[in-house]
Amino acid sequence: MAVVDRDGLVVTANGAMETLLGTGPDPLVGRVAADLVDLASDTRTWHAYREVLRGRQARLRCTRRLKQPDGTWLWVQVSVAPLPEAERAVLLSVADISANRQLQARLRHLQMHDPVTRLPNRTLFFEQLSAALEREAYDEAGTGRIGLVYLDLDGFKAVNDTLGHRVGDRLLTAVAERLTRCADEAALLRTAGTAAGAPLVARLGGDEFALLVEDSTGTEQLADLADSVLKALQAPFDLAGQRLSVSASIGVVERQSASTTATGLMQAADTTLYWAKADGKARWTLFDPERNAHRMTRQALSSTLRAAVGRGEFVLEYQPLVGMAQGEVRGVEALVRWHHPQFGLLTPNRFISLAEEDGSIVQLGRWILATACRQARRWQTDHPDRAPIFVSVNVAVRQVWDSDLVADVAEILAETGLAPHLLQLELTESALMGSAGRPLQALKALSDMGVRIAIDDFGTGYSNLAYLSRLPVSVLKLDGAFVRGFQYEAGEEGGGPGAAGVAAAAAAGDVGDAGQPNPADEIIVEALVQLAHRLGLSVTAEGVETDAQASRLRRLGCDTGQGWLYSRAVPPERIAELLGAAACPQA
Repeated sequence: MAVVDRDGLVVTANGAMETLLGTGPDPLVGRVAADLVDLASDTRTWHAYREVLRGRQARLRCTRRLKQPDGTWLWVQVSVAPLPEAERAVLLSVADISANRQLQARLRHLQMHDPVTRLPNRTLFFEQLSAALEREAYDEAGTGRIGLVYLDLDGFKAVNDTLGHRVGDRLLTAVAERLTRCADEAALLRTAGTAAGAPLVARLGGDEFALLVEDSTGTEQLADLADSVLKALQAPFDLAGQRLSVSASIGVVERQSASTTATGLMQAADTTLYWAKADGKARWTLFDPERNAHRMTRQALSSTLRAAVGRGEFVLEYQPLVGMAQGEVRGVEALVRWHHPQFGLLTPNRFISLAEEDGSIVQLGRWILATACRQARRWQTDHPDRAPIFVSVNVAVRQVWDSDLVADVAEILAETGLAPHLLQLELTESALMGSAGRPLQALKALSDMGVRIAIDDFGTGYSNLAYLSRLPVSVLKLDGAFVRGFQYEAGEEGGGPGAAGVAAAAAAGDVGDAGQPNPADEIIVEALVQLAHRLGLSVTAEGVETDAQASRLRRLGCDTGQGWLYSRAVPPERIAELLGAAACPQA
């Protein structure tokens, strides 16, 4: 303790003060008290101290780090309080809190570091990330950019399950050491004179690690770091007699600090890590805004699918199925469209897979089936003078598993009055060829009811011909890829694909290898048509775009054609016009 007068000079001090401050032989009396305990180092503390000396403030308490004459540092807590007015002085108290501060530092270290790898943990990582974003966004001396390499080990759970957590912990420690070496080597490669240090390496939990690069110089720097991490982890690990090999999937994100947040950066890194795993693991993937936008769109669509059916956002269009011999419309395929309030008109490839994933395909499929049957019956009653056309509806296998498809079909046919033979259900080849149990029983029941069963995209899946003979199928729909591969002879029906047909197919994203004919495709189609006819099945060719293709298909014995040569998918009113005028183009 020391008594300090109103001018800030030490009047008297006890021996403990002299020992604590280590002033040696020089007496404390007459010294400037503020200099002894560094009270003038910041404006706020200095102002408060002056107010206490003048009697305008009751007390001051602060913490200071003081350097002793022997070079060691001391943490002290300083208190300044006024003495009775008659003394015209204040009491300065200084307490050594170094031991307490060291304990707090040790406790914080334990709180902020992973006990297995000794790396910074998730808490410290996010603290450093937030500080870096704030600093780099406003630090004109830096690049104003930040990068993140986010990884997890492929198959780490198998190590824990088979060799135990002790070996798993040793592996994590060894991985942490290699990542730290990569970070140190990356720091040596940084541009000379930069103030940035080594990337921060942290364990975020489980087998997840992150390397944070402050003041990054661009994606190339992050790519080099990700490459070095992959190479470092490729070498086997020797752990107490266990030789282990692991790989890692890595997500890489690099962007301007001012345009992101800690949450946004981590979400991007997590998404990119998922892409790396989905693309085959043991690789790094750079964040792609377009790919992320597609993922976000999928998520937005998935979250609104179920409600969209109830809101009436779906409509059906119909594409004619034309007899190859006379060119008459024999049926139509119902194709669903989604009038999304945000994304506009969406084709099935944008949402059907999502509906199958979340189960909403059952509700949507029932609506499609009922709407298509009702429309087919309406065409029949509106055009009694011509043979009725059938309607073909796509069915997902999940509809068979998650609902009573047979009961649904029977109920809808009874409600609409449509004859069973005027309904065709299409299932993909890959779905049908593995059907057993309930799906196969349902298909047989539907076939016994009189409903036609068609295999869609035939020739691109398993093509199990032995199994085909045992399925209750009446129609094969040949995938359009075979038709696009047809050869063309000079002068034959236009000598090749019509420009309009190819342009239309290109606009639909359905050209494929149209410019590279494959003679094997025609041989395959001929064989499939003959096989189908021997089994009592009819054949529909998809993707018919030109007269030349139609001529070849007709010569090969194909029964029905479908494609832009005849018509694209159109609203039901247009089909009614075709039926009334019987004006479908001849093949």
